[in-house]
Amino acid sequence: MTDTVDPETRSRIMSRVRGRDTTSEMAVRRAVHRAGFRYRLHRRDLPGRPDLVLPRYKTVVFVHGCFWHWHGCPRSRMPSSNVDYWKAKIERNVQRDKAAVEALTRSGWRVHVIWECDLDAGIENLLRTLREHQIGD
Repeated sequence: MTDTVDPETRSRIMSRVRGRDTTSEMAVRRAVHRAGFRYRLHRRDLPGRPDLVLPRYKTVVFVHGCFWHWHGCPRSRMPSSNVDYWKAKIERNVQRDKAAVEALTRSGWRVHVIWECDLDAGIENLLRTLREHQIGD
């Protein structure tokens, strides 16, 4: 099946999809900052450019959208048009994510992935882990 809208409309729609500063990412940032932890954003020198980097705790955080990073929950539903394109695109995203997590783990970083559909629980888990490591300092 081909795309259901013309290329100009598709371009306009896709230009509004944010790659950073998403609603989910901003919620994680606010919670982490409010809890007293300081972080850096999108460090280019780390694999995958994590959304948050907490160097003091050797911890990185990825805030993943369920569709773009294919979580498998109901939010990650394959579009009905241009299916071959989307399957390939999402598979590349998943492989890139996996490689980044492996590289960071090998480098000694703690990696947290917070999924859009499980935002509250992901934030709680991250803060609990950071507090545990804070006590160890």
